[in-house]
Amino acid sequence: MHARVAEFVDLAEERYGLRVEPVEFPEEGTPTAADAADAVDCRIDQVVNSLVFDVRGEPVLCLTAGSNRVSESALAAWAEVEADTVWMADPEQVREATGWAIGGVPPICHETDLETLFDPALSSRETVWAAAGTPTSMWEIDPERLRAVAAADAVDVTE
Repeated sequence: MHARVAEFVDLAEERYGLRVEPVEFPEEGTPTAADAADAVDCRIDQVVNSLVFDVRGEPVLCLTAGSNRVSESALAAWAEVEADTVWMADPEQVREATGWAIGGVPPICHETDLETLFDPALSSRETVWAAAGTPTSMWEIDPERLRAVAAADAVDVTE
């Protein structure tokens, strides 16, 4: 098991009492939600994208279904700020806020307490799949359990 995946597994158990059983893939990883869905044989809307945005100068984590795209204007409306003050965080901001690199950001076990939004579309699935610390790993969880452990607010900020 990759060291970062093992770290995530340990953190998930220590912090949330979750027993994570990660699935790891070949080196090329899963660069898109469609690739991730193919890798674990699930629907694309069962893949959880963990996307960090800069909102009001603070990181906000959006957990969205792989079939959806975050609308920066909807995120700005939620935050009650101008749309031009919301953008996707750069790789350094993502790593600083989460402790993980883009492509492998899990929805939980971050370096900082992040305000987290949860795409309601994920709740319509029996299980969902999320990154487990690397672009080449994922794990499965009940979406409502994920929302609870992530302390996420169900808010639709997708297009």
